[in-house]
Amino acid sequence: MASHRRPKQPSRTRVTVLTTAAAAAVALSANAANAAPSEKPSKDEVKSKVDKLYQEAEKATEKLDGAKEKQDKLQKQISALQDNVARGQEELNTLRDGLGSMASAQYRTGGIDPSVALFLSSNPDDYLDKASAMDQLSAQQVEALKKVQEKQRSLAQQRKEASDKLKDLADTRAELAKKKKEVQSKLGAAQKLLNTLTAKEKAALAAAEQDRATRASQRVDLGNSKAASGRAGAAFSAAQSKIGSPYVYGASGPSSFDCSGLTSWAYAQAGVSIPRTSEAQANAGTRIYSESDLQVGDLVIFYGDYHHVGLYAGNGQVLHAPHTGAVVRYEAIGNMTFEFGVRI
Repeated sequence: MASHRRPKQPSRTRVTVLTTAAAAAVALSANAANAAPSEKPSKDEVKSKVDKLYQEAEKATEKLDGAKEKQDKLQKQISALQDNVARGQEELNTLRDGLGSMASAQYRTGGIDPSVALFLSSNPDDYLDKASAMDQLSAQQVEALKKVQEKQRSLAQQRKEASDKLKDLADTRAELAKKKKEVQSKLGAAQKLLNTLTAKEKAALAAAEQDRATRASQRVDLGNSKAASGRAGAAFSAAQSKIGSPYVYGASGPSSFDCSGLTSWAYAQAGVSIPRTSEAQANAGTRIYSESDLQVGDLVIFYGDYHHVGLYAGNGQVLHAPHTGAVVRYEAIGNMTFEFGVRI
C-alpha cells in the first residue's frame, strides 16, 4: 500500500536566507536600471584636457632643455679643468725634478766647511767663484721651492673645482631623468585621452587646427610689418623654411623642434647666439610690452612663467613650434597668453 507522507517543509532559517537574497538581487537590479551610464567626454572636453596636458608637458620640456644645456656646459668645463690639472701635474713634476737636481749639486759642492775649503784651495780666486755659485744655487733653489708650492696650491684648487662640478653634473643628470619622465607622463596621458575619440572626431580636430593655421598664414601674407633688424629678418626667414617640421620635445633642429629650439636655431642661422630656453630668451634683449610695437623677427614670450616662445610674423601672428603632435606653423598671438616681445 502506497505511503502518503506529508512533504517536508523548509526550515524557517532557510526561508529567511532565500528571501533576503532575493530582495538584495531585486535591489541591485533596480539600482543598475536607475544608474546613469558613464558618459564619454565630448570632443571639446577632450581637446581642452589635452591642451592643458600639452602645456604642462611644454613647461617640463623647457626645464629639460635647461638641464641639458647646463649638462653640456658642465661637461666642457670639467674637461677643461681635467686637462689643466694634467698639464699642471706635469709642470709640478718638472719643477720637483729641477729642485732635486739643485739639492744634489749643492750637496756635492757644499759638503766642506767654507773656511777649510779656502785653506785647502790652491787657487783662492777659483774658490771665490765656487762660493758665489753656491749662493746663487741656494737662491734658485728657494725660488724653485716657491714655484712648487704655488703649483701645488693651484692644482689642489683646480681638483676641488673639478670635483664640485662633477657632483653638480650628477645632480643635473638626475634632474634630466626626472624631467624627461615628467614630459613622457604628460604626453602619455594626452595620448590616452585622444585615443578615446573616434576617427571622425580626430579628423575634425585636425581639420580645425589646419584651418586655424591656414587663416593665420593668410593674415601673415596680408601684413606688411618690417623686420626689427637685418639679423632678425634672417632669423625669421630661417624659421619660415622649417614650416611643417614636427614638434619634438628637446629638439633644436634641423629637422624637428620644440618652441625654444626653433627660435634659438633660427637666430643661430643669422649668426646670433641666444640662450636655449624660453625663460632665458625672455631676458636676451629689449622687452616690448605692446603688441603694436612688435616687429617681424622679435621673440614673443607667452604665459606668466615664460614657458612658450615664438617669432613675430607680422599682422598679429606668430611663427612657432606649438606642441607634440603639431608642426611648425603660424598662429594668432591672441590664441595664447601674450606677455611681451623681446628684440634681440
